[in-house]
Amino acid sequence: MNTFVVVPAHDEATTVGDVVRRARRHAPVIVVDDGSTDGTAQAAALAGADVCRHRRRCGKAEALRTGVAAARARGATHVVTLDADGQHDSDDVPALLAAAAPRTLVVGARLYGDAALPPGRAEAIVVAGFFVNWASGLRLIDTQSGFRVYPLEIFDEVSAHHGGFVFETEVLLAAAGHGWTIREVPVRALPRVAARSRFRPVVDGIAIGAHLAGRSIARGAREVAAAGGEIASVVAGRLARERHAALLETAAPYAGGMTWGSMIALLAVRRAGGRLAWWWRHPRPRRAVAAATAVLGLPLVLPLLVLAALTGLRVPALTALIVALYAQQRLHAEPAPAAMAVGTAWTGS
Repeated sequence: MNTFVVVPAHDEATTVGDVVRRARRHAPVIVVDDGSTDGTAQAAALAGADVCRHRRRCGKAEALRTGVAAARARGATHVVTLDADGQHDSDDVPALLAAAAPRTLVVGARLYGDAALPPGRAEAIVVAGFFVNWASGLRLIDTQSGFRVYPLEIFDEVSAHHGGFVFETEVLLAAAGHGWTIREVPVRALPRVAARSRFRPVVDGIAIGAHLAGRSIARGAREVAAAGGEIASVVAGRLARERHAALLETAAPYAGGMTWGSMIALLAVRRAGGRLAWWWRHPRPRRAVAAATAVLGLPLVLPLLVLAALTGLRVPALTALIVALYAQQRLHAEPAPAAMAVGTAWTGS
């Protein structure tokens, strides 16, 4: 495995040098100076990085694309991406590389409640992660982490067209859709040295939210179609014949008697009730209900997220809503008991 570290940077002259020096202990470093005006390129070069420069600011996605291309030209098979502001601990690089495997994207996962994350940011990570997991079927803790190990072959298979911070979410979802394994490794978040994050809570948050909305709607449409298929299966020819045969066999001891018809009706009601109860306990409708309530909670949650991000204050009400509506466990219920009807069709995830 031939690994390079790729660091996108915009006006990070005060921190990029230390980031490069620490990262170089683990792999060669390429810094992509995304139109900086404060000496970022010079600081990175003095610290020992190869520097690629954009004449004007193009955004994080283009900086990452430039860095990946530069690493590929140098013979890399994998790239580790981390931010230039010092929030990622370069000493975690070996742990991420140790988790690398064929067709695997490794993500450094920050834990919810990490005090190093600014107010509102940890909560936003949980909300975004809920909808990423809903849309993709993944079970990830931190879908927004930029601390990752990418095998370069992933970019030959997965297309990502969005810019800015949406790029990383898009790659994650596309990789999952192409059957790649997404593996998380716990990492530490370090307190920021720079005055502010390059992540813009309103602009970048809206962009990521719009992308996730489209993917979530698509997942919702699949769930509606699956529910329709389940309903249709009840009256489908083969399944209906099997069900009728089972009812007749069970009621056979009462054939010829006055209670035969009543017994058939009773058995049919019991089977229908059992199937309805099984269906309601199945994880699919439960996950759909969890997603629907999460969407309904957004008008309350989003203003509080913006308030926390802009003021730097912790908002207790926001924390309570996050726990109640966006806990990942709501999407990962235990499987339902075995079906109580013939010919189960509800088998998807």
